[in-house]
Amino acid sequence: MIPSALPRRAGVGFKPEHFADILAEPQTIGFFEVHAENYMGAGGPPHAQLGKLREDYALSIHGVGLSIGSMQPLDRDHLARLKTLCDRYRPESFSEHLAWSSHDGVFLNDLLPLPYTRETLDRVIEHVDQVQATLGRQMLLENPATYLLFAESTIEETDFLAEIARRTGCGLLLDVNNVFVAATNHNLDPRDYIARFPLEAVREIHLGGHSETIDDHGACLLIDSHDTPVKDPVWALYETVIGRLGPVASLVEWDNDLPAWPMLRAEAEAAQHILDRAAQQRAA
Repeated sequence: MIPSALPRRAGVGFKPEHFADILAEPQTIGFFEVHAENYMGAGGPPHAQLGKLREDYALSIHGVGLSIGSMQPLDRDHLARLKTLCDRYRPESFSEHLAWSSHDGVFLNDLLPLPYTRETLDRVIEHVDQVQATLGRQMLLENPATYLLFAESTIEETDFLAEIARRTGCGLLLDVNNVFVAATNHNLDPRDYIARFPLEAVREIHLGGHSETIDDHGACLLIDSHDTPVKDPVWALYETVIGRLGPVASLVEWDNDLPAWPMLRAEAEAAQHILDRAAQQRAA
C-alpha cells in the first residue's frame, strides 16, 4: 500500500480561474489539491490543466462522493473511476470524508453526518479497507463539520476516528476549521477536541473559512462555507496543533466566492509562516 506522502508545507485547492496566474511564475506553494469528481472525465481542459500542474507540484486528490459513511455498499463504478484517476496522476495523497452522501443510487450533493455506533464503525472500516485495497494506496479520512448530534451515538468522534485508523492503517486528515465549527455549534471547547484527537495518525491538515448565522432558536450557528479567509480563532487552533505535531502538510480551502490568486496565495503563505516557525523551534 502506497503511503500518503505530501510535503510538510502549505498548499491550496486548485481552481481553474487561477490557472493563468499560477503558470505566470513559479509558485512557492507546497502542493495543490483537487476534488476527484471534477476530473473523472476522460480528457478536455480540466485534465490538460491538471496535467500541467502535476509536472511541477505535488498533488492531493480529495474525494467528496464515495459516501464512506453509508450503510449501503460503495458504488463500484465510482470507485473504479477513482482508481483510474489515481493511477493516471499518482498523487502524493488521497483523502475522503467521514460522511455519507448517497442512498439508493441518488447522490445528495452534501456531506451528511452519521451516528457513532459499533455498527457504523464496522461499516466504515469495511469501506475504508475496500477503498485502500482497490487503490493500492493509503487514504486519509477527514473529520466532519457537524450541525447536530445523534442520541444513539455511543462512541466519541475522536475515538471513532482513532479506531478506524488503528484497524485499517488509514491516515487522518484533521480539518481544523471543521473542529472549530462543530465545537462552536455544540457548545464544546475545540481545544478539548484537539487534546483527544489521535494526532499521531494525522498526515494532512485543512484550513478554511466559515460563515456565521443564527438558528431558529436564536443561537449562533457556524457554517463550513469555504468562502472567506481563515478566521483568527481557527489560526490560533492551528498553531496549537502545529505546536504539538510539528510541520504537517496544510491546505487552505477556498471553494466559493473565490478571491484573486494573490489573496489565496497569501493565506497559504500565512500557514507556511506558522509551519516554518514550528520547524525552527524544533531545530533550536
